Amino acid sequence: MKTLKRPRVASNDFVTEWRYNYMARTKFTDIDSLSLQDFEGDAELIPLMTPEDEDEINREELPETLPILPLRNTVLFPGVVIPITAGRDMSIELIDQANKGNKIIGVVSQKDENVENPGPDDINSVGVVARILRVLKMPDGNVTVIIQGKKRFSITEVVTEKPYLVATVREVPEARPAENSKEFGAIIDSIKEQALKIIKESPNIPSEAGFAIKNIESNSFLINFVSSNMSLDVEEKQKLLEINDLQERAMQTLRFMNTEMQKLELRNDIQSRVHNDMSQQQREYFLHQQMKTIQEELGGVSQEDELEELRDKAKAKKWDEKVKKHFDKELSKMQRMNPQVAEYSIQRNYLDLFVDLPWNQFSKDKFDLKRAQRILDRDHYGLEDVKKRIVEYLAVLKLRNDMKSPILCLYGPPGVGKTSLGKSVAEALGREYVRMSLGGLRDEAEIRGHRKTYIGAMPGRIIQNLKKAGTSNPVFVLDEIDKLNISHQGDPSSALLEVLDPEQNSDFHDNFLEMGFDLSKVMFIATANNLNTIQPALRDRMEIINVTGYTIEEKVEIGKRHLLPKQLEEHGVTKDQLKISKPNLERIVEGYTRESGVRGLEKQIAKMVRYAAKNLAMEEDYVVKVTQKEVIDVLGAPKLERDKYENNEVAGVVTGLAWTQAGGDILFIESILSKGKGNLNITGNLGKVMKESATIAMEYIKSNADELNLDPNIFEKYNVHIHVPEGATPKDGPSAGITMLTSLVSLFTQRKVKKNIAMTGEITLRGKVLPVGGIKEKILAAKRARIKEIMMCKENERDIKEIKPEYLKGLTFHYVNDMSEVLELALTRQKVKNPKKL
Repeated sequence: MKTLKRPRVASNDFVTEWRYNYMARTKFTDIDSLSLQDFEGDAELIPLMTPEDEDEINREELPETLPILPLRNTVLFPGVVIPITAGRDMSIELIDQANKGNKIIGVVSQKDENVENPGPDDINSVGVVARILRVLKMPDGNVTVIIQGKKRFSITEVVTEKPYLVATVREVPEARPAENSKEFGAIIDSIKEQALKIIKESPNIPSEAGFAIKNIESNSFLINFVSSNMSLDVEEKQKLLEINDLQERAMQTLRFMNTEMQKLELRNDIQSRVHNDMSQQQREYFLHQQMKTIQEELGGVSQEDELEELRDKAKAKKWDEKVKKHFDKELSKMQRMNPQVAEYSIQRNYLDLFVDLPWNQFSKDKFDLKRAQRILDRDHYGLEDVKKRIVEYLAVLKLRNDMKSPILCLYGPPGVGKTSLGKSVAEALGREYVRMSLGGLRDEAEIRGHRKTYIGAMPGRIIQNLKKAGTSNPVFVLDEIDKLNISHQGDPSSALLEVLDPEQNSDFHDNFLEMGFDLSKVMFIATANNLNTIQPALRDRMEIINVTGYTIEEKVEIGKRHLLPKQLEEHGVTKDQLKISKPNLERIVEGYTRESGVRGLEKQIAKMVRYAAKNLAMEEDYVVKVTQKEVIDVLGAPKLERDKYENNEVAGVVTGLAWTQAGGDILFIESILSKGKGNLNITGNLGKVMKESATIAMEYIKSNADELNLDPNIFEKYNVHIHVPEGATPKDGPSAGITMLTSLVSLFTQRKVKKNIAMTGEITLRGKVLPVGGIKEKILAAKRARIKEIMMCKENERDIKEIKPEYLKGLTFHYVNDMSEVLELALTRQKVKNPKKL
């Protein structure tokens, strides 16, 4: 074997340790950790295997059985010499026995270095036959041994495990390329060239190592030597050892070397930049100290404490590099300012906002859907469809674990619990709750903020509320989004387009902040009373959930379960000091409120509680269990009568169904004839669409006079007047079309309208009946008025199927497609009382 004398070599990234066959003094670590340290000595030899040595090793026969020495965190390659220190009893005994015998052992690597006593299943099956070159006994009882790899083997079967592993083995043949293979020669040259580059680039590898690489003549030993000394983990080295094709192993080794070279170049580049940065920082520090002294002389106030406070806050922030760079730039700008100038306070406010914002701070979501359902049921009675949709929405968030779901818009009349639903969602998710009222907002800067250059500049309310919440993922309720106004100061609804678009709000730009802020994790819930006033583009970005009004029964339950206990608590009255039964609550609902929600009901209940509170405070006697008499005494006579159905003794009076923002209602269409020239008059504070419905109805009757058995001449002899009572209330919409047509036909034919029937639907000139909306509210209004039958378009049948059966109890529905069916069902063959002769 040819050797090269060289001085001591330090360990480094590429060469983790040099292998020696002679040393004057050495330092080794335990085989259990096997992190080999540097060798020390004045006369150290690096073994370089020649092709003749390799041929001699290949001719040696492999014993049938070998004692197996497991290594924790390294892999031995053929031809390579490594020192190891054995600390385990089984390893020490194996080395001792082998050293007394033929000095031949089998060396394999462990699969898991944490296993203290490895068995057959804990070691790799492919290893290297090794020869013990030298054994040194240490004072601490450990044994240091120098071994050299010879050839690869594969374990056939473990014969015994005590006192150490012994196994039958077979040689693993190695496929070598042809001697004149140009491709293999090129790979070998590349390995040598890359190794020399790594040695040159690494400051920890001495230049003599390059001389050693140049003197290796055996190609296979060069591959094994380089593979053994690369900074790879045990698993990667084991994979290299198990490659049977020498050319493929060489190619894989070259790939690892290229990766190592890239890491080394990157590290050197980073160290160079760090050195330059340190020089720059020292220069800046010197200049800042001079500037500080000048500012103290001029202004007499030191700003160092303020700057230090901002730096301390900045250290705790989870900023990305872009945000951190911007903050450092603005902080440097503030550092150069005189504290006496006006811009200093603006800059200070800006940086205060910057460090107070919850950059990448998130609260942990609680995706317990059953708990969410319980919270929604606890806080809100009824609204089953709405609660179901919210739970489905939360389920999607749980499965996707992001906020790219549609933004919810709870749409419905006032007082039905839209805003409080958002609060319940926040509690169910375990998030912070933020509410921002948009009613009357007309300045775009309220959303986006003002630029810093303006005096009194402030961030927008979105950013302010996130600062208040303290997290970047609160439940954010945008209340009354339908009441945004447009003015000369901009359009706030257009500014909200970016906020409510999941594809854009990950980089929301606030004019004051001057940086993109991530709103994609915020759960936005908007509320609205009227969808018609919401900008179409904004409405398109939200998923509309209709929160309908409550029935009388639901209002009574809400009053009993929620409103009465709440008012008792707020007024300091216990539940034993005032009791209101459900029948009396129903009287309050029917006689003193007319609304879809329960705000008016809560006010009336509050009056009842104040009645008890006053008597308690004055120590006067009062009735604890409220009766109808107490209700009238406290609240006065009923102010609102239930919508009542009127009789059918008068021609031209028909009951219609209407939708209002306060819920459903019934209305009466009245029509009369008077001598004239065929004019049509319409009164009752009606909108354009409703007037058009009356005109369509009149023209339809004229064109179908023969089918209706009417004399066409009467249209020229009489004026027609249509009126809808309660003229102070504006009315509009197409849903009274069939009601008006029925009223006019009843008027011209003097036939009675069927008892206890109400209707809703739009008509066309051809006499077709079209579907309308607000069906649930209209049905509730019909039930309040003791209506028994309801007529509507056939297509509205699908809306009926979505309504709970208890709402439909006692009602009969007639579904129609054209006006002939309406007239057949709505008009009887009987004439009205005192019919007019036409």
